[in-house]
Amino acid sequence: MRRITLSLVAFALLAATAPAGAANREHEQILADIRMLQEQNQRLQLALVTLAEALKTVGAKIDESNAATRKGFADQKLLTDAVAGDLRVLREKLDETNVRLTSLSQDVDGLREIIPQAVSASTVPATPVDPSAPPTPGGTTPSAGAPVPAAPAGTGTTPKRLYDTAYADYTAGQWSLAVQGFETYLKTYPKSDLADDAQYYVGESHSGDSKFREAVAAYERMIRDYPQSDILPEAWYKVGITYERLAQPDRARTAYEFAVKTFPESNDAVRLSKQRLDGLNRRQR
Repeated sequence: MRRITLSLVAFALLAATAPAGAANREHEQILADIRMLQEQNQRLQLALVTLAEALKTVGAKIDESNAATRKGFADQKLLTDAVAGDLRVLREKLDETNVRLTSLSQDVDGLREIIPQAVSASTVPATPVDPSAPPTPGGTTPSAGAPVPAAPAGTGTTPKRLYDTAYADYTAGQWSLAVQGFETYLKTYPKSDLADDAQYYVGESHSGDSKFREAVAAYERMIRDYPQSDILPEAWYKVGITYERLAQPDRARTAYEFAVKTFPESNDAVRLSKQRLDGLNRRQR
């Protein structure tokens, strides 16, 4: 009986201590899991720090690359602007050279016309000398074969100088001198590049002198003789204006209508012609 009792007590003690041991093992397992999680958390934090540093480095490299790209674009723009400036200067110099070449060409053409005339005029055959003739007032006897000097024929000046002189008279309001100068230019150099301008300014000079009939005749001659001129719109507009001053509105309207229908609207003379035409039409109503 005593043995049974001891066995029961031992079993009871074992039963009482078993749950306590299991609880300790579970507690240890939880602590182990916590330590594992803490270690994983530390590794993750280290990884995040490393990643942040890597991102910072990449960001710095990207900024450097962007800065280098912007600098490259800026340098390229400066280079492009410099090249464009150089091209503009070269173009201006080329235009200036072309103007000078045109002027020199006109001067050469003028000299080609002047020199043969001067040479032919200066080589007049000498009059035979009579040995028995009395001496000249200066006390010398004319020598046989000596050429008699003569003034050269023609204008005696270059085309550009002749045109510039006439234009200077025009800008100074010397209408008669301007007309004379431009007409001389036209007679001497009818095929030059400035011939249409010279004919146009004949009309402008007559208009400035209030000689409107002569002015409209000069404008119409310019239109007739120089159909390829680049100042035809201006000539047609001036025809219309002059006919208005001559109290001939129908002819003025015809000139304005031709300018508006024939030439580009971007031309100032065409826009002015349209304005004058609209004014004539309103007055007619």
